[in-house]
Amino acid sequence: MPHPIARSALVLGLACPLVCSSAAAESGELDAVVVTATRQPMRVSELVNDITVIERAEIERAGQVTLSDFLARQPGVQQAANGSPGANAAILLRGGNAGHTLVLLDGQRIGSGTLGSGIQSQVAWSRLPLSQIERIEVLRGPASSLYGADAVSGVIQIFTRRGDGAPHVYADAGIGSYSTTASSAGASGASGAFRYSVNVAQTRTEGFNSIVNKRNTSHNPDADGFANESVTANLGYEMAPGHELGFNFFQSEGRNRYDSRSTTAPITPSSNSYENGLTVKNYGATLRNRVTDSWNSTLRLGRAIDDSTAYSNGTMTDVTRTEQGQASWQHDLRVAGGNLLLGWEGMAQRIGGTRDYTVKERTVKSFLAGWNGRLGDHRLQANARHDDNSQFGSRNTGSVGWGYQFDARWRGQASAGTAFRAPSFNDLYYPLKSGLVGNPNLKPESSQSRELALHHEGGGIQASVTWYLNRVTDMIVWSGKDAANNTIPINVGRARIEGVTLFARGHLAGFDVDGSIDHLEAIDQATNKYLRLRARETINAGIGRTAGPWQWRGELQFIGGRFDDDANTKHMGSVSVTNLQGSYALARDWSLFGRVNNLFGKRYELTADFAAAGTNAFLGLRYSPQ
Repeated sequence: MPHPIARSALVLGLACPLVCSSAAAESGELDAVVVTATRQPMRVSELVNDITVIERAEIERAGQVTLSDFLARQPGVQQAANGSPGANAAILLRGGNAGHTLVLLDGQRIGSGTLGSGIQSQVAWSRLPLSQIERIEVLRGPASSLYGADAVSGVIQIFTRRGDGAPHVYADAGIGSYSTTASSAGASGASGAFRYSVNVAQTRTEGFNSIVNKRNTSHNPDADGFANESVTANLGYEMAPGHELGFNFFQSEGRNRYDSRSTTAPITPSSNSYENGLTVKNYGATLRNRVTDSWNSTLRLGRAIDDSTAYSNGTMTDVTRTEQGQASWQHDLRVAGGNLLLGWEGMAQRIGGTRDYTVKERTVKSFLAGWNGRLGDHRLQANARHDDNSQFGSRNTGSVGWGYQFDARWRGQASAGTAFRAPSFNDLYYPLKSGLVGNPNLKPESSQSRELALHHEGGGIQASVTWYLNRVTDMIVWSGKDAANNTIPINVGRARIEGVTLFARGHLAGFDVDGSIDHLEAIDQATNKYLRLRARETINAGIGRTAGPWQWRGELQFIGGRFDDDANTKHMGSVSVTNLQGSYALARDWSLFGRVNNLFGKRYELTADFAAAGTNAFLGLRYSPQ
C-alpha cells in the first residue's frame, strides 16, 4: 500500500485540475507583491516559495475575530488556545511547535524571550488587533537562511496600517456576546513628501469560563474577562526622490483573567482571582536610499518589548520583561540575471523581572546573502546565512529553490533548506518553581526540510498542491527529570513532520469560493507517537457573495482528532464549526457589519479541558469615507 501522505498527494493532485478549471473571473490578488519570501519585493508568481498574502480588504471582511482565529483558517495552520479571549493561543505552522514560527511586526522580531517551547506561544496574539493591521504575509517552510533562529516552520510577517494618498479617516464600533465591546479609529494620508497613519483600538469582554472540566484542579466557575487598548503610528518623509526616512510605533496593553490555583482549599470566584497584564511595544526607524538605479540600501534600527505581570487576588506575584534591540543593514542589487541580497543584522536580547535567571542576556550577529533570478522559464533562488550567538556559537543555514513555468498558468517548484531554533531563557535557566527547572545543557533544535508544489494562477483562479517533509533533530520537550526529580527540558531524538496541502480560491457562478485541505503526519520518531495537538486532517472552506449593498460569507472549519499528551492517551475528538459574516452599505460612507461564530453551538476544545466559545455574535457600525 502507498504511504498515506503519498495517497493524499495523489488524490489532491488529481483534484487540483478539476478545481482550477472551475472558475473564470479575474482577481487582482493573484499576483501580489510580497517581501517576506526573499526580503525583496517580488511578485507571487515569480517565487519558488509557499506563501499566503492577506490584504486589508480581506481582514475587514472577516468582521470581529481574533488574529489567531483568523490565521487558523489559513492553509497549513493549526491553533491551540487556553480558553477565554486574551488567554495564551499558539499558532502551529506546518505541524511545528509554536516557537518554530518567527513573527515579525513591521520588519522586527516580537515576542517573549522566555516562552516558546512546545505549544507555549512566544507571541501574545490577542494583543495584536486586526483593526490595526494593513497586511499579513504567511511564509511556510524553513526560512532561517533569511531570518535566523526560530524560522523552522516559517515566518508570519504583520504590517501595520500605512498612509498614502488623500487624507482619510475611519471609525467603527460594535457590541456582541459575552458583554463584548470593541471600537477603533484612525487617520492616514500623505501631504507632499510626508505620509502618516495613526490608529487606536480597544476591546473589552466579560469572556467565559476557561476551564470546563470540573475535575481539573484549576477549575474555577467564573467568567474570564479581557480588556485591551492599542495604538499604532506609521510616519514617513521622502527627503529626496529615492530617499525616505520612516518611523513606526506600536503599543498594546491589556489584562486577562485566567483559571489557576495556589491553595488546596476549594476554589471560589472570590478567593482565587488570577490576572495577567501584558504590554507589547515595537518601535523603530528605517532609512531607505536608492544609491543607484540598481542599488538600494535599507538601514533599520528598532526595539521590541514584551512586559508581562501576573496578579493573584489583586496582588502582583511575578514580572517578566523581554527587550530586543535590533539593527539591520540590507543591500539590494540588480545584477545580470536577477537580484542580489547582502545584509548584516544584530540583536541584543535581555530579560528581567522577579525571577532570578542565571543568564539574562545574549547577542546575535549575522551575515546573510541571497540571489534570485529567472533564466527563461526557470526561476531560481538561493540563500545563505551565518549567525553568531553569544550562547551557542556559530550556526550556518542555507536554502535553494527552483521553479519552472510550464505555460502561462501552470508552474511547478521544488526547494530544500535548513533551519534552527535556539532554546529560550526558560528552557535554559528557569529558576526552580513548582517542580520545574531549566536545563543549561540544552542544544539548539535544527531541521532539514524539502518540498514540492504545483501552482495554477490565472483566469481568476489561484490554486496549489504542496507536499513537504521537515525533519527536526534535538527537539526540546519538558519531559526529563533531574537528580532531585524535578521536571526539566531535554533534547529528544528526531521528529518527522510530513504533509500535503491543497488550496484553491476563485469566482464561480457569481460566488467567491475558497478552501484548503491539509493532511499532516507529525511523529516523534523516538516514541513513534503523534506530536501533541496536531490534527491529521484540517479543512477550511468559504463561500460568499456581493450583491448591491449586501455582502455575506459563510465559513466551515473542520479540525480532525488529535492528542493532548505526548503519550497519545488523551484523545480529543474532531469538530466542525460554522461561521457567518456579512455587511450592508447604509450609505456611501456608512455600513453595518456583523458576524456569528460557532453558529450551531458546538462544544469543543482546542486544548484539553479548556473551553472554546459557544455561539456568539457581534454587530458593528463602520464609517469609512470613499
